[in-house]
Amino acid sequence: MNAASETTRPIPEVLISVRGLIVEFGAHRVMNGLDLDIYRGEVLGFVGGSGQGKSVLMRTILGLVQKREGAIRLFGHDRDGLPPLELRRLEQRWGVLFQNGALFSSLTVKQNIQMPMRESRDLSQRFMDDLAMLKLKLVGLPPDSAEKLPSELSGGMIKRAALARALALDPELVFLDEPTSGLDPIGAADFDELIATLQKTLGLTVFMVTHDLDSLYSVCDRVAALAEGKVIGEGSLEDLLASDQPWLRAYFHGTRGSRLIGARKGKTDGQAPPQ
Repeated sequence: MNAASETTRPIPEVLISVRGLIVEFGAHRVMNGLDLDIYRGEVLGFVGGSGQGKSVLMRTILGLVQKREGAIRLFGHDRDGLPPLELRRLEQRWGVLFQNGALFSSLTVKQNIQMPMRESRDLSQRFMDDLAMLKLKLVGLPPDSAEKLPSELSGGMIKRAALARALALDPELVFLDEPTSGLDPIGAADFDELIATLQKTLGLTVFMVTHDLDSLYSVCDRVAALAEGKVIGEGSLEDLLASDQPWLRAYFHGTRGSRLIGARKGKTDGQAPPQ
């Protein structure tokens, strides 16, 4: 690619921008000046060691955890300067799938999906019923799951029901917190495929907190890595695989990471990936 074509490449739109973020729990500093952007239309995988604060960052962006310092811009607006009503409207432009689904145990699947509609839309019950069934179909759940309670669902079905609820208001941006955690390899692969399909079909932007290397390989356009309260590397998976940063090398070139590299090389060479 020549210099002229490089200069005409469109600048991606930043949906969420985090600058200088500091988050503390008592004397423990979890975020220590973190910077990160989420671009429209991408699937961003956010990785890091256990307890490093991956989910804390997501919850801070969502407003569920208070920051000490730093700036968070939502769709071009400074979160701290937004009136409550405008902030509420912006929050309706995203959906969230929490790690364990976080479905209301006393509500049916259909009622769980309808909860965001009841809170923010003035819709008839019949229309909400139709929308809920549409969302179920979208995530690959059978119609009869609508009247089931979460306790009657398998782990994979809970994830899909929670994703249907996250999509209830037709969001532009979806936050996924460890979406394949607890799923067997086949279920995890199926869920990754579902995310990729929905992202392309609906034009979603996806922020995915994950530790699953297979998800990074199969779904993510870009990866950001967290360590010591900061983003220590970001870019394509190839960029992070090539990095000499010690934590990144330990993460991506350990036993599981080596399998990932082997799978990618095998696919490139036209061979079946190792099992």
